[in-house]
Amino acid sequence: MNSGQNRVLRGRLVTGQPAADILDDGAIWLAGDRIEWCGPASELPAGSPQEVEEVPVILPGLVDLHCHGGAGHTFSADPDGARAVAAHHAANGTTSLLASLVSAPAEELMVQIEALRDLVDDATLAGLHLEGPFIAADMCGAQNPAAIIDGDPALLRQWLETGRGTIRSLTLAPETAHFDELVSLCRQHGVVPSVGHTAATAAQMRAALEHNPGGTWSATHLFNRMPPLDHRRPGPIAVLLETARRAPDSMVLELIADGAHLHPDTVRMVFGLVGADGIALITDAMAAAGMSDGDYTLGTLDVEVRNGTARLASPDGTAGALAGGTSRLLENLRRCRDWGISLADAVAAASSTPARLIGNDDVGMLSPGRRADVVVASDELEVLQVYRSGALQQPAPKERS
Repeated sequence: MNSGQNRVLRGRLVTGQPAADILDDGAIWLAGDRIEWCGPASELPAGSPQEVEEVPVILPGLVDLHCHGGAGHTFSADPDGARAVAAHHAANGTTSLLASLVSAPAEELMVQIEALRDLVDDATLAGLHLEGPFIAADMCGAQNPAAIIDGDPALLRQWLETGRGTIRSLTLAPETAHFDELVSLCRQHGVVPSVGHTAATAAQMRAALEHNPGGTWSATHLFNRMPPLDHRRPGPIAVLLETARRAPDSMVLELIADGAHLHPDTVRMVFGLVGADGIALITDAMAAAGMSDGDYTLGTLDVEVRNGTARLASPDGTAGALAGGTSRLLENLRRCRDWGISLADAVAAASSTPARLIGNDDVGMLSPGRRADVVVASDELEVLQVYRSGALQQPAPKERS
């Protein structure tokens, strides 16, 4: 990476605030690893650099709360591989990333947490996300059912203490054992409980939220790996949608807007009902993100990627369950824009809302004093340059069409 320096970028400025006005002629002043100033180009303050770089579109660095890998690597007990994943996604616009770990035996998860916690401490990663193992076995999706266990507060406490404050999110099903105790532990350690991989009814989901008031929740990839929304059996989705609509400060819904996990009409519906304040766009990316079709793994399971879609491999060759995504977050943001969602809302759902959810007020928005995480994009929202802490990232590979 090149070292940070004083520079001014001028172009169409999208700050990351939901429903905020987009400045068609905006500017941002980067001073070292911080944003010194941003606003209308006509109001650039005295003392800013004389040389101004004209660019098409300026976005905040994106924030992905649910990512398993990319560039051929999966988050596991391999710090070098994890750094390669983070570098790949950063070069493609995602400057803050949670490393998601799938369900695994207790000791194996402990080793993975120990291996990755230093990467959070040095800011390579924004934190860790445990996607299980306290989830519903019949809703495991692309996770090994043999690794799924009943909720165990003592075990969770061990993982949290091993993580030394680096675990930011935990996916768990409301029907797991000791659910309330697990949520209480999350609250004590600054971890966002994320309900998902669940077979819960609407009543079970409502009770789970009402019995544990006073904190922030998220929903792990809404719609995927939970009972469908039905007019007589609404399941958990109806409760989650209403909660996020009523109180986006307390419930944020993850959406995988890659065209495979969710139909565009479904994504539009959620934005229309909830708004960008209650939505976090995610990738759920696995090792094939940024790679060609082929054979990969997710945890201990074999995955086949065909035409950019990842599915569990099956002995008889039939299509298995979806096994994560293969997109980068800017690609999903671009899809949302193409599907008719306002650019301001799509950007906020990929930046300021997820940053707010995990309590990181240093990223996710373009405003003075924040970390200089900036994406320069074309009018078609293809990445041109990425700055992370003011440092220009390595050029990103050409994105897939």
